[in-house]
Amino acid sequence: MTVPKLDERECRSALEALPGWRLAPGGKAVLKTFRFPDFNAAFGWMSRVALMAERMDHHPEWRNVYNRVEVSLSTHDVGGVTELDLCLARFMEQALV
Repeated sequence: MTVPKLDERECRSALEALPGWRLAPGGKAVLKTFRFPDFNAAFGWMSRVALMAERMDHHPEWRNVYNRVEVSLSTHDVGGVTELDLCLARFMEQALV
């Protein structure tokens, strides 16, 4: 089952509830850079997110350098942002606690 692609207005509206997230140029992904106290905290958070991403079968594009994790979420099957991306973004925020 394919989830529907969100239009730019829907994405921007949803991002209002996700501080620090932004829409990529062209609206094909949502982006955020997370900063942590150190590498251990960043990697621990990535591990928690990875377990959820696996359960969702929806995996982030991300890059980790020491205490920083750059995240890009997009649903490649539809060529843009879907509710799956927003759900994973919300989980990423919850996993910070």
